[in-house]
Amino acid sequence: MIPKVNEDIQIQSYKHDETLHRIWEKATVLYADEEYIIVANKRTKVIEANGRFWHTREPSVSWFYKKRWFNIIGIIKKDEIHFYCNIASPYLIDEEALKYIDYDLDIKVLDDFSFTILDRNEYTKHQEKMGYSSDLKIIIEKELLILKGLVETQSDPFNKELVMEWYEKYLEGNECKS
Repeated sequence: MIPKVNEDIQIQSYKHDETLHRIWEKATVLYADEEYIIVANKRTKVIEANGRFWHTREPSVSWFYKKRWFNIIGIIKKDEIHFYCNIASPYLIDEEALKYIDYDLDIKVLDDFSFTILDRNEYTKHQEKMGYSSDLKIIIEKELLILKGLVETQSDPFNKELVMEWYEKYLEGNECKS
């Protein structure tokens, strides 16, 4: 299933043991094909597994991949664009939501493209607790290297102008919905 451009979808993140991790109530599809989906949102409600919720502070444009083990979020701040990347399974999508498994490791990329790998402790704890296979750990480490390479070379979607172009399309599409 490929969602339609300007369609609003829900995004659901799970953990390896199939427990729900987090839900983003609404994201607007900007582009979708067999390889990836681009969505955007602004002040969207995020519901945690324990039922608590919050709203995103900044607008964002996100890329979800069908064959890559990560997703990338371009976060639009007042005068900067940061990126937050999740090591995660390729997405699947059904009538309910776009879904993926979060594999703990994240990369936070600042406006100058310096970056930090986050949550190594959580990854180590979960690989034992949830029984990540050797094959899965190899995939995760390989995809983390690929993602780091994209950041270091500022390859798409690590392109501030690209993020802003997609965000403008989001704003235009939402004007049409009103």
